[in-house]
Amino acid sequence: MSIYIGNLSYEVTEEDLRSVFAEYGSVKRVQVPTDRETGRMRGFAFVEMDSEDEEAAAIGALDGAEWMGRDLKVNKAKPRENRNFNSNRRNNRGY
Repeated sequence: MSIYIGNLSYEVTEEDLRSVFAEYGSVKRVQVPTDRETGRMRGFAFVEMDSEDEEAAAIGALDGAEWMGRDLKVNKAKPRENRNFNSNRRNNRGY
C-alpha cells in the first residue's frame, strides 16, 4: 500500500516528508514527482511505510492537517492506470 499526499507546498522535500511520516512508523520510500519541463515539484507525493497499521495511523493523523501553510490531503493511493498513448492515438484517428 502507498499513501498519497496532496496539496503540498512546492518547497517540500523528500526529507521533510520522511521526517513527518517517521513519527508514525518506519518509512520505506518517499516519491516526490516533478514536472518534466521545469523540474519543479508538482504539489503531491507518495509515501510507503512498513505496515498498513503505520500507514493508517499516518493517514488518520495527517489528513486535513495544516502543514507549511497548506491543508494536507492524505489518503490511500489509488493504483496507477495503464495509459497506452499509442493505441489512444490510433483509436482517435480511426486506424
